[in-house]
Amino acid sequence: METEETRPVGRPRSLLAGKIAINEAAAPVAREESSRDRAARRAAELRGHIGNMDQGTDDFFVPPEYIPDGWSYEWKRKTNVGMEDPAYQVQLSRMGWEPVPASRHPAMMPDDNKYQIIERKGLVLMERPLEITEEARQIERQRARNQIRQKEAQLASTPEGGLGHRDHAQVKPRISKSYEPIPIPKD
Repeated sequence: METEETRPVGRPRSLLAGKIAINEAAAPVAREESSRDRAARRAAELRGHIGNMDQGTDDFFVPPEYIPDGWSYEWKRKTNVGMEDPAYQVQLSRMGWEPVPASRHPAMMPDDNKYQIIERKGLVLMERPLEITEEARQIERQRARNQIRQKEAQLASTPEGGLGHRDHAQVKPRISKSYEPIPIPKD
């Protein structure tokens, strides 16, 4: 009779050379889980995922531990009113964005393995090197600053006689760069 050490790899324990094991009673019988036990186990699992049910859930939340070091994740548009935009997809690709494979984070998609990428409500989760994302953000900040400087220069360069003398206190443009809270109206 074969022992655990001599049994070929991959052969089920209950089969010995194609025959059913004679001593099946010696094998421990797994107790079947009752419907109530299975429901309680699944409810506990769901509570761990969804938290408090009266709070809203963020469909686009990506746990920070999912994002590999040196990479950035962002949700990007795949469809608009159900239609794909190939030109936009080409633009994303040129900017270094690639879809995150669903196999990397299986908890973010259904278990049927038919999905190749992670999608939510017309958006797809994409990744690119963090270094490139930081450079792109710096360029966007610089563009925004330049637009503000350009408008300030336009306001300050009113020609004489155009809107009154630019040094007159009542006509001179006043630009405020402070931040203050917006009052919230009470219903």
